[in-house]
Amino acid sequence: MSWIIKIVLSALAVLISAYVIPGVSVKSFWTAILVAVVLALLNAFVKPILTILTIPITIVTLGLFLLVINVIIIYIADYLIAGFTVEGFIPALLFSLVLSVVGWLLSAIVD
Repeated sequence: MSWIIKIVLSALAVLISAYVIPGVSVKSFWTAILVAVVLALLNAFVKPILTILTIPITIVTLGLFLLVINVIIIYIADYLIAGFTVEGFIPALLFSLVLSVVGWLLSAIVD
């Protein structure tokens, strides 16, 4: 049951982030739920592989390359989901940052 609450909170964070950031659009709440599920799956399965493959670059950049990996994950979600669009690197980066902060705030409020 708690995973349902986490997905709904993530979908709410996706909607808030898309509202705040120009260049990011989400068609509906159901699309936001789909985005939340796809991002959760990508973060669980694809992100660890990308992180391991890019360890040297991550070390050289003192961890800042992890932000690029987050952008790549968002681009993959953009490619997979029809009602979710991200127009450029900077909106994707801002979306990643705002999504993290809003998700953290919402989970802090609920827990």
